[in-house]
Amino acid sequence: MLRLRPARRRLCGSGGGGLLAALRLSPPGGHHRGSGRIAHRLAGRTAGAEVGRQGYRSRRQGGARRDHGRARQSGRRALTRSGVAKSIVFLVTAALLLLAGGGESRAGQGAHALALYGTPKYPPDFKHFDYVNPDAPKGGLLRLYQLGGFDTLNPFSGIGHPPLARGATARPIDLIGLTFDSLLARSEDEPASAYGLIAESFEWDRANRWLVFNLRPEARFHDGSAITADDVLFSFETLRNSGPPGLKASLQGVTRGEKLADRKVRFIFGPGETRALPLVLGSLPILSKSWWQGRDFTRPLAEPPLGSGPYAVQSVDPGRSVVLVRAQDYWAKDLPVATGLYNFDRIRTDFFADSPAAFSAFKNGAYDVRFEWESRKWATGYVFPALTRGLVNKLNIPNRRTEPMRGFAFNLRNPLWRDPRTRRALILAFDFESLNHDLFYGLYRRAGSYFAKSELAAPELPSDEETLLLEAFRGQVPDELFAKPYSLPDNADHAQRQRNLAEAAHLLSEAGWTMKKGKLVDGQGGKPFVFEILVDDPSWQPICKDFLSALHHLGIQASVHAVEEAEFSRRRAQAEFDMIVARWPASETPGTEQRTLWGSAAADQPDGLNWAGIRSPAIDRTIDALAASPDRQTLVTRTHALDRLLLWGDYVIPQWYMPEDHVAVWDKFGIPAVTPDQGAEVLAWWVAPEKSKPAAKDPVKARP
Repeated sequence: MLRLRPARRRLCGSGGGGLLAALRLSPPGGHHRGSGRIAHRLAGRTAGAEVGRQGYRSRRQGGARRDHGRARQSGRRALTRSGVAKSIVFLVTAALLLLAGGGESRAGQGAHALALYGTPKYPPDFKHFDYVNPDAPKGGLLRLYQLGGFDTLNPFSGIGHPPLARGATARPIDLIGLTFDSLLARSEDEPASAYGLIAESFEWDRANRWLVFNLRPEARFHDGSAITADDVLFSFETLRNSGPPGLKASLQGVTRGEKLADRKVRFIFGPGETRALPLVLGSLPILSKSWWQGRDFTRPLAEPPLGSGPYAVQSVDPGRSVVLVRAQDYWAKDLPVATGLYNFDRIRTDFFADSPAAFSAFKNGAYDVRFEWESRKWATGYVFPALTRGLVNKLNIPNRRTEPMRGFAFNLRNPLWRDPRTRRALILAFDFESLNHDLFYGLYRRAGSYFAKSELAAPELPSDEETLLLEAFRGQVPDELFAKPYSLPDNADHAQRQRNLAEAAHLLSEAGWTMKKGKLVDGQGGKPFVFEILVDDPSWQPICKDFLSALHHLGIQASVHAVEEAEFSRRRAQAEFDMIVARWPASETPGTEQRTLWGSAAADQPDGLNWAGIRSPAIDRTIDALAASPDRQTLVTRTHALDRLLLWGDYVIPQWYMPEDHVAVWDKFGIPAVTPDQGAEVLAWWVAPEKSKPAAKDPVKARP
C-alpha cells in the first residue's frame, strides 16, 4: 500500500528552481467535468466557500508592489484548512446545499434530465453540450499544477487534504473526482440542470415524495464490475453517515433508499422542502460497495479508490505529483454528457511549495496552464522568452459566474459594532479606488452585492413584488431601504475622500463616540475605540495600511494581527475576533444554504458560515421565502430582497472581485469556440497536433 508522506525538497529540471512540495492545501472549489468534476456536480454554480486574502506592498511607499492576488490565492486555504480538511467539508457543504432552492418543474417520468426551474436546455436526443468540440482528437498530455500537497486520496470523507489541481478557472480540479461518476451529470451552461449519466432515466410521484433512478446496464467500475443498486445505496448511506457535515445535513431530507431491482433504486423523502433532493442525490459520487468492504471511509486513504469515471489514477508520488490516465474502455465515453470532453490521454499535476517556484516552473515549460490571481504579476511579470516567441499566450477570458461576497466582516457579537452608524463609518473610511489604482493595477471591481455580476443582485430600487415582501419588515429595517439605492463610498479624488471621512466622523459622533487627546473614546465610559483585524497571512499588512491610516485619522486605534491558519480557523469558529477577512459562497440557485451563511440559528454554530453573527428576523424570513420559491422569477425577486437586507445591514465592508479570468497557456491546445458561464472548461480542450512545440517538455523526462 502506498504511504503518503510530506514531499522532499526537490529540483525541477530545465531551470525550474528549488521546489519544496509541502503538505499544504490550496483553494477549494469545483468545476464539473473541468475544474473539479465531482465537486461541481455537487456544487452547481458556487464559487466555493473560501476566505479570500490579498496581499500587496504599496508602490506609493517606494517598494515594488506586492500583489493582492498572491494572498488571495493562499487565503483560500484559511477556510479550507480549518479543522479536519475544511476544504472538502466546505467544498461539499457549499456544493450540496447550494442546490437546496425552490424548483417548479421536472421533465416527467422516464425523463432524460432534471431542471430545478423550467425545462432543461438540451432535448432527449441531444448529441453533446454546446461548449465542447465533438470532433476533438484524443491524445496527449495535459500538465497542471497546484500549490501545497495532499495527504489522502479520498476526497469524499472530509478527512485530510485530497489532491487538487489548478486549471483555467477560479476553482481547482478535484483530481480523484475525475475518476468517479455520479447518477447525473451537470451542464456548464445552465444554472441547475442535470442529465443522465449512470442513471439512464428517473421517475417520481407528483407530490415529490419519492424518486426512482433506473441505472444503465453498461455502467461499470474500472475493474469491469457492474454498477448496481447496491453500490448506489451503499454510497448514499456512507456519505450520509460518514461524509462531510454539509453533505450529511443535505441528505437528511431523504428518509431511506430501497433496492427495487439490480438496476433500480428508490429514495423516499421525508416532510418539508424536497424539490432539490433529486439533484442532490443525482450528484453523489457512486462508490464501489465491494471495494470499500474492510476499509475505513473516515480515515485518510493512501491508495486510489476504485472509480468508474473517465480517468483512473496511474501513479502517485506523495506530496509531489499525481498522474491520471484516460480510461480507454470508459463505459460512458459515447454518451452525450461525455462527448467532446476528457480528450487528454494523461493529466499530470505537480505540486509546488509556493507561487514563485510554481511561476518559475511555468516559464520553463514544466506545466501548461496557469490561472493568474496576482494582478501585479499579470500586468508586469509575464515577460519571458517563451511568451515573446509566441509559445505562451495570455488570455483574458470573460465569465458570467456569480461572484461571491468578499469583505472585512464585523463580529456583531462584539458590543463595539452593535450601532450600525459605527459600522457605516468604517465603510466610509475604506478607500477601494486608491487601493485598486495603486496596488491592483486597476484590474478589480468593487463588490456592490452579495450576488455580484448576476441577475440576483438587487437593483437600485425594489420592484413592486420585492416591496410587498419587504413591507412586512418595515420598522425593523432602515426606512431608506425602500426609497434609496444602497451605495458604497466613492473615493474618486482627494476631496471626496475627505468628505467621506468627515461623514464617518459625524456618524461616530452620533453613535456616542467623542475625541479626547486625538483618540476616539466611548462618550459614556471613556473606553478607547480599539480593534484588531484578524488575518491568516502577513501579506494583509500592506493592503490594510491606508485603511488603518484613515481609521487613525478618525481617532480609532486599529491593527492587523496575522496568525497561523490553524489558529485563525479556531478563533473564527469560536468568534474570537473583532473583524476578519472573509469570503462566502455564491450561487445562481440560492436556497436553504443561505441559512448557514446569514441565518440567526447559524450565528453560534462553530462550523457555520455566519461569521459576522447576523441575527435578523427579516433575513431569516426572507431566506425561508426564498427557499420556497415556486419558480425562477420568484427566486430572483426574493434574492433581491435578501441582497438588499444584507447590504443595508452594513455587516461587511465589501471588497472586490476580478471581472474576467486571467489565464496563461502554452500554445499547444485547441479550445472550443464557446466558453461556459463559469469560465474556460479545460477538460474540453485538446492537444492540437499542428501546434506541437518542442519547448513544452514533459516534466517527467525533464527531471533528472
